[in-house]
Amino acid sequence: MIRPKSMLAANAAWARETCERTPGFFDALARGQNPRVLWIGCSDSRVPAEAITHSAPGDLFVHRNIANLFQPDDDNSASVLEYAVRVLNVDHVIVCGHYGCGGVRASLLPPPADLPHVSRRIAPLCALARRHRDTLADLDGVAAADRLAELNVLEQVRLLRESPIVRDRERPPLVHGWIFSLTDGRLKELSSGYEGASAVSAELAPSLD
Repeated sequence: MIRPKSMLAANAAWARETCERTPGFFDALARGQNPRVLWIGCSDSRVPAEAITHSAPGDLFVHRNIANLFQPDDDNSASVLEYAVRVLNVDHVIVCGHYGCGGVRASLLPPPADLPHVSRRIAPLCALARRHRDTLADLDGVAAADRLAELNVLEQVRLLRESPIVRDRERPPLVHGWIFSLTDGRLKELSSGYEGASAVSAELAPSLD
C-alpha cells in the first residue's frame, strides 16, 4: 500500500536519481515549459498520461477528469484548452479514453443519489448513450460500455474541433482520439488529426451514422 510518507521518500530518491542520470534536468525544467501536446484524459489512477506514453516532465500539458470529457461551457475545461492553444501554442490535442471506464459504465445506469456532482458531470455522456441506444442495445454490458467509451472519445474530438479556441487559430492544433486498453497497456487510435476531421476508425464509422 502506498502511503504519503513512502511517496515523499520515493520522490527524494527520484529527484536524486534524475540529477545523477541527467545533470541540469531540473534547471531546464525551472526555465519554463514548452509542451507540444495537450492531453485530455480520464482521472482513473490506472491511466497516467506520462507513464503510458513514456513521456518526461514537460512533454505533456495534462487535463484529467472523470470520463475524459470536454465541455465547452465549463470554465475548467475551456481554460485549459485556451491556455494550451493560445499561450503554449500546442501542435496537438489528444483525447484519451480507456476501456473499463467507471464514468462510462455509470452513464449506462440510473444516477446514484449519493454522487450528485458525478451525475452532473457525466450528464453529457448519459445523453450520448441515449443517442446511440440502438447501437448499444445489441451489445452485452461490458461490450456496450467499451463501445460507448470509444464513441465518447470521438464526441470529445468533435467538440474540440468545433471549439472557436481551436478553430480560430491561424494554424489550428490537430485533434486526435485515442483509447487505452487496461488489459495489454496499448493505445489505439480512433481518430487521427492528420487525416482530417472525418478520419474515424473503420469499425466505428457505422455507429456514427
